[in-house]
Amino acid sequence: MASTQLELLGENIDSVFFVFAAAIFLIEVIELGFKGNFSRAKVTEMLASASTQVPYRLIEAFLMTGLYRLFHVLAYSSIPWMMDISWTTALLAIVAADFAYYWEHRIAHRVRILWTQHAVHHSSRDYNIITAIRFGPLESVWSLLAHMPLLLIGFPPELIFFGIIVVLAYQTWLHTELVGKLGRLEWVLNTPSHHRVHHGCDQKYLDKNYAGILIIWDRMFGSFQEEEETPTYGLTTNFNSKNPIKVWFSEFPELWRNLKSSKTIAEIFGYLFKPPGWKAK
Repeated sequence: MASTQLELLGENIDSVFFVFAAAIFLIEVIELGFKGNFSRAKVTEMLASASTQVPYRLIEAFLMTGLYRLFHVLAYSSIPWMMDISWTTALLAIVAADFAYYWEHRIAHRVRILWTQHAVHHSSRDYNIITAIRFGPLESVWSLLAHMPLLLIGFPPELIFFGIIVVLAYQTWLHTELVGKLGRLEWVLNTPSHHRVHHGCDQKYLDKNYAGILIIWDRMFGSFQEEEETPTYGLTTNFNSKNPIKVWFSEFPELWRNLKSSKTIAEIFGYLFKPPGWKAK
């Protein structure tokens, strides 16, 4: 398989999930209208979620472009055991990228400096398809670093980026309440039901179901939780702002206050790298 074929395949897969997600979004809007729940607050929340694409895309254009090129240079100058691009290695790359995503995602929930970015995705009290594109500005930087082990294994950058695209594209349709449980598929795949749990701020749902495509990683590593009742969505802290700037940087004011109050290097380290909610004694 040529690199251009791989890029085309990635674009086609992305387009399929985009169309599927767009159809779900249209149904969501129609349902809100019929139920009389299509309020100004719902619209502003959707706009706030969509606005996160502005800083995210700017970072992608100006910072991540350079980092992607560095990734390529490192791959082809320092790693002689690079795999060939084929249908087999493309499938392996998706599985490997999905496994890497599980740990990328899990660590982002447990390291506060990374949580400042990922919390943006979780800060909405609504749960709909637009929530799927609610990203922190620098989330892609951590994603690239988390997938670097795949490069060292021997996956070419083209395959790694292909895997990342497929894993992220798959997750778009998960952000909906329209789809119930999917029977036996629930044992293997990440589904809307599993992902609703992940967005819940109820105590039993916190830090569960990190999966991208395959829920088997959560089952294997002890982070699985079945959906038992409709979750309460959002953060454990009370965040309801629709202001785009506050949404983009919601976690930074409190982190800055914590760092200013720190008395030792150990406390600074704790506030940056220990789990969200950690406090100095």
